[in-house]
Amino acid sequence: MKHLFTTALASAAILAASAASAAFPEKTVTIVVPTAAGGGNDAIARTIAEKLAPLLGQSVVIDNRAGANGVIASEHVMRAKADGHTLLLGYIATHAMNPALQKLRYDPVTDFEPVGLIGYSPTLMVANASVPVKDVRDLVAQLKAKPDRFTYASAGNGTAPHFAAELFKVNTGVTMLGVPYKGSAPAITDTIGGQTQFMFPSLFTAVPFVKAGKLKAMAIAGPKRSPLLPDVPTLKEAGVDGVEVQQWYALFAPAKTPKAVVAQLNKALNQVLADPQIIKRIEDHGADVEGSTPEQLAELVKNELAKWKQVVVRAKLSAD
Repeated sequence: MKHLFTTALASAAILAASAASAAFPEKTVTIVVPTAAGGGNDAIARTIAEKLAPLLGQSVVIDNRAGANGVIASEHVMRAKADGHTLLLGYIATHAMNPALQKLRYDPVTDFEPVGLIGYSPTLMVANASVPVKDVRDLVAQLKAKPDRFTYASAGNGTAPHFAAELFKVNTGVTMLGVPYKGSAPAITDTIGGQTQFMFPSLFTAVPFVKAGKLKAMAIAGPKRSPLLPDVPTLKEAGVDGVEVQQWYALFAPAKTPKAVVAQLNKALNQVLADPQIIKRIEDHGADVEGSTPEQLAELVKNELAKWKQVVVRAKLSAD
């Protein structure tokens, strides 16, 4: 009798979960973006949201919660109801770099359900337009001859521009002082103005300034050249191995979101990413579209977290 009662309870729970999943979504779906409106992350999220809405049969809105290098937005989604109606546009800083650098109130692996990958975008090594450096080899030679001659700007400790520069230093053996800013905008402003000489911003952020002649594109920190800047070599082509910093973007739900809901969101996301118009729009933002299963995204997060923890040790980085 006890066994029958336990089985009945389990069956009821499964049926209740299935019914709840079948009703999803029951209201507006919110994608929380960890950056301010107008940036690359925001543009990608809005592109996805526009096409997700008709597939889900509900409105999909963007909630920009910038601050603390993605921590504020990540904590908000972590605490949200685990029903699939609140999602996070996570990226390399929220789920790999920042957690590798410091202890946070959330765990990027256990506190989220991976929904699906959206794509990748490399960082771009840029210099102040008047810096007397011909190319990357020349820069390395000058820094080895006169350590600390140049400074680099970053969007803050734990960000992709910070990790990219530190990885560049470790792999070339040069010394270059880092200047952390509160975001990419002031960092780029000071690099253009000459207060700092170098930076590794996202491709999307940097391209307009490169094309306007305000910044000099040195190299792509990725596995291949970008069609947005076809004449700019990769760092490997420029003589520096092992410095590939691919910023990636993905959707995450709070932990314990029903598997059926995650599967429904993943299916809709991959349908969006198969749309040629969406592919073109995301590529125009300097990213390459690449979807995934939830399991593949979970594996990516674990691998990236381990990778950047090693960089923290090698470069002797701290959150301060």
